[in-house]
Amino acid sequence: MADKQPLARRILLSFMLLTALIAGINAWAIIAVVHVVEEDLIGDEMRQEMEMVETVYLTEGRIPDLTGGSALYVPTLKAQPLPAAFAGLHPGYQEVVGENGAWHVLETSIEGHRFILARNQDAFEAREQMLYKVVVGGFLLAIVLAWLIGRLTVRRVIDPVIRLAGQVRGRDSMHELAPPLAPEYGDDELGQLAGAFDQAFGQLRRAIERERLFTSDVSHELRTPLMIVGTSAELLLRGELSGRARRQVERIAKAAGEMRALVEVFLQLARAQAAPAAPEAAVSLAAMAAEQGEVWGPEITARGLAFVVVSEAAMPGVWHATLLRAVMGNLLRNASHYTERGEIRLILDAGGFRVEDSGPGIAADERERLFDSFVRGSAARGEGLGLGLSLVRRICEQQGWRIEAHNLAGGGSCFSVRLGRF
Repeated sequence: MADKQPLARRILLSFMLLTALIAGINAWAIIAVVHVVEEDLIGDEMRQEMEMVETVYLTEGRIPDLTGGSALYVPTLKAQPLPAAFAGLHPGYQEVVGENGAWHVLETSIEGHRFILARNQDAFEAREQMLYKVVVGGFLLAIVLAWLIGRLTVRRVIDPVIRLAGQVRGRDSMHELAPPLAPEYGDDELGQLAGAFDQAFGQLRRAIERERLFTSDVSHELRTPLMIVGTSAELLLRGELSGRARRQVERIAKAAGEMRALVEVFLQLARAQAAPAAPEAAVSLAAMAAEQGEVWGPEITARGLAFVVVSEAAMPGVWHATLLRAVMGNLLRNASHYTERGEIRLILDAGGFRVEDSGPGIAADERERLFDSFVRGSAARGEGLGLGLSLVRRICEQQGWRIEAHNLAGGGSCFSVRLGRF
């Protein structure tokens, strides 16, 4: 649980705990020293005073008068009342606390008589209690000062880290013209961290650039042979062909067309960021739905399924034709692969479009990896490689669109695409 606390709070708590430990040890040491001093100094003074009493008594045969606040009790030689608290004394130095106060007491025996030397310690106890209050106050003051100093220290330590995190998160560090972070910080651990970010961003930029160049180069080089295949298929279809041969050439022409469209999609994805479509390459949502209905309607119905295009609301605006075609076409293809009976619906609404089917729905263990590359559901049909939904997600991320998938209450699945407007 402590590891999930913010770093600033953990530093502050550590600082305060360390201060509390040190201040607590010092307070305990002061109290211990007071007790030692009390026992040693006062005990030594009373022993010296008792030695003087013994000397006078043995040499002069009298009990001397004492000064300095001490009282001498000799029950067998002096007629004076003995405090009730002294009734259970034992020989030696001791502290006695009674109803009428507290005393330091030293009892000894001289020629068979009990000599009791007592010194009232009420004033000393008052000073001792005052000292304890000062010690406790100092301990609490140390905690408060530790909190204040800790806050200042945390601010000086954490604020540069927060600033660095904000710079990494808030700016386009992947842009090739983005300035490095390290020069803004000193030659310390934070500067090394900023340098590590610069190095990581540099490596990532180079990797993305290599991928972009590879995708664009391969896509560009494929356009010419695909154009030749498509053109040759069209020329063959103009000639005299048997029914079987014509169907095969039509399949070749259709596959070549789909590959050309896919190459165009890859070229668009190879760009660093989304760009508005040119006027001649832009298309409305209704027009694209009509086009895809003509492309996929016959194939879906040929599989024994119903295909319906529904317009719930008209969404104005135009979008990149190649990318919109790839998204809508791949979602219709995915629906046809997973639906064995029932219908497939292409629904246009005010925010974009939805593709709904009456298939088995999305399994719970497949939802997290639904849009990953080379992932196919267990109920899929056909010869797909599991790249269609991954491609759809990449297009949506680049264009600022949003795709969502969920199961329908009556069975089947729904893929919803929310479009941004150019």
